[in-house]
Amino acid sequence: MTISEINKGNHTSSLRGAPAPCGAEFLGGVFVDLLSQTVSAAAGNLLQPAVLFFALGLIAALARSDLALPKEAAKTLSLVLMLCIGFKGGVEARAHGLDAGFLKAAGLGLVLSFLLPLPAYALLKRMGLNTITAAATAAHYGSVSVVTFAAAQSYLSAIGQAPGGYMSAVLALMETPGLLTAIAIAAIATRDGAHGKDPDRVSAGKLAHEVLLNAASVVLIGGFFIGLITGHQGGARLATFTGPVFQGVLCVFLLDLGVRAGRQLAAARGFKISLLAMGIVLPILGGAVALVLGKLAGLPAGDLAALAVLAASASYIAAPAAMSMALPKADAGVYLTLSLGVTFPFNLTLGIPLLAMAAALLAGG
Repeated sequence: MTISEINKGNHTSSLRGAPAPCGAEFLGGVFVDLLSQTVSAAAGNLLQPAVLFFALGLIAALARSDLALPKEAAKTLSLVLMLCIGFKGGVEARAHGLDAGFLKAAGLGLVLSFLLPLPAYALLKRMGLNTITAAATAAHYGSVSVVTFAAAQSYLSAIGQAPGGYMSAVLALMETPGLLTAIAIAAIATRDGAHGKDPDRVSAGKLAHEVLLNAASVVLIGGFFIGLITGHQGGARLATFTGPVFQGVLCVFLLDLGVRAGRQLAAARGFKISLLAMGIVLPILGGAVALVLGKLAGLPAGDLAALAVLAASASYIAAPAAMSMALPKADAGVYLTLSLGVTFPFNLTLGIPLLAMAAALLAGG
């Protein structure tokens, strides 16, 4: 039974002269209905092939299997995924036009990416992390996860809640601002700059090159514009590449990520539970803020869900590369464990269906 059906049933009962349920009973019914929908959505998402491949890799790593993809193979797969996402988004944006919906989503995405590292940094500092490590970890929660977005796209399309094609452009826009905010936080907090008086300090030009022209940004933005230029004709020629091939590549890549996440979790036995919990608290916070802002902006359900997933995700491709250059003294074990070992599995299994359901309720209300 859906919420609309509950409301309809209450109205019918009142018309027939039956006593209307009291407020507590009605709220209890709504809560039970929401809980049922949440469990159903999560269960459905858990049974998707991509999620099951991730679970296989996770189990293999925890069981100390030697399963692993060569580093270059994993990098190639990630580039293929980003190229597909960017290209397909460009094709769909050409078909629908870069209208007011895109401008609203892009504006909100930029604001979220710039601002989300601020509360993340404050919370991580309260967990006892030093300034540099807290800032570097916060950067991961200001940037975005391409693979989480890909999984969300597949899930949202399957439930009839597909976001606009321009959301892949929003994805590309949200990758960098959070990294810059985190670097600024570290520079201000340490007063002498992000590196202090470290002789190995990276020049601003080299850092800008890494942040703005990393492989992920180039492929995502480049693929988007190629799709935008070629339109439906180009999309038809590469339909197999952006359809069945994309799904297969996503499964293999998630298998490898499952292995990597399992190994990060195995190495996190000395971490405080409260610190590991930040890997769940931060995506919930980011997703909730995005839902509220997106609702106020009037985004449709699909775009609202996609924006919330992006805000809830944590980067583990672009951010680690940028932070290793910008903040080399940060503890990589902390930010990799939280982003890849905790946040990514949480979003893949529970976060995506929960945010999709919340977006549908908000957009329909």
